[in-house]
Amino acid sequence: MLKIEMLTERLSFGKISGFFPRDKPDLTSRLLLRGLHAASQRRRKHRQTLKAPQSAPVIPHTVSAASLAYIRRLTNRPSFPMRLSALPLKQVIDLRVPGATELRPARLYLPYGKVRGVVLFLHGGGFVHCGLNSHHGICCRLARASGAAVLSFDYSLAPEHKFPAAVEDVWAAFSWLAAEAWRWGGSIAIAGDSAGGTLAAVLCQKVREAHRSGANPSSPAPVMQVLYYPATLGREETPSREKFAHGYFLTKAMMEWYGSQYASSEDDLLNPDFAPGLQKDLSGLPPAWIMTAECDPLRDEGALYAQRLTQAGNVVSYTCVRGTLHGFLLFYPMMRKARRVLRQSGHALRTAFRGRG
Repeated sequence: MLKIEMLTERLSFGKISGFFPRDKPDLTSRLLLRGLHAASQRRRKHRQTLKAPQSAPVIPHTVSAASLAYIRRLTNRPSFPMRLSALPLKQVIDLRVPGATELRPARLYLPYGKVRGVVLFLHGGGFVHCGLNSHHGICCRLARASGAAVLSFDYSLAPEHKFPAAVEDVWAAFSWLAAEAWRWGGSIAIAGDSAGGTLAAVLCQKVREAHRSGANPSSPAPVMQVLYYPATLGREETPSREKFAHGYFLTKAMMEWYGSQYASSEDDLLNPDFAPGLQKDLSGLPPAWIMTAECDPLRDEGALYAQRLTQAGNVVSYTCVRGTLHGFLLFYPMMRKARRVLRQSGHALRTAFRGRG
């Protein structure tokens, strides 16, 4: 069963763009773009004042360690005061949990009341930046709306850690969390935005394969996967990638740069662990709640992934949010639509966990 909000008929990859009547940002998104452009101009003037090289490309293929550290500091800031975000929750705990090769930073969010289930949350950022702080408010709202514990996990980032390092990290974190899930009733779900949504989709596929092979039968299957504007294809082009290639926050050039930082070779782009939409067998996966932004280069591949999951016999709820841009959940303090998405996805998780209770 495929539940579709906004779309009025079955998705067809060849006609996907025709289902979006406006294909333009709403007022809040336009104001956001204007503000981001102004901030970019101020940073550019500051670099000119410091006599930064003028011949450097806007998005160089490689960046210095200092530039990478600056990007990460800039993008790992919370969009709302962290203490205020956490006020509606019972407890927020910083801890370290197993990754593939080391203990990695994580943050556990516990809501008030009886906690049913636990969500492994994987942050976006092109596999290169963002972290626990940038997605703090999102996790606070998701924990409150779902009534579940939320574990936000800080996986290894590229380019220092190339594919499949992030996949191996989230697999290790899931395995650890699955063993601890009894503390919250035993049920587990997986959620993520953008690159984190990609990892969440990959992780669900890997858990399915482990169960089928008998490699890890004691680990519980996720009760739901929540994917916010995920990237699901490698180098395959879609209409939305071309339509929103420039001027809509996430650009085609940025996507190519993220891919070059994360991938070790061209062959990686064809690997389902890199691009979960390339997985030929999508049967037997957890129920999916998938959201895309209307003015996003990744829109069509999220919609296509929802369609293919449905055709494989999975339960899917798909929503495309009109007038929004990629990454708009990070701006939830100023965007009512972002708060609504977090509330709706949280309620879907609450229902899934109660169904297992």
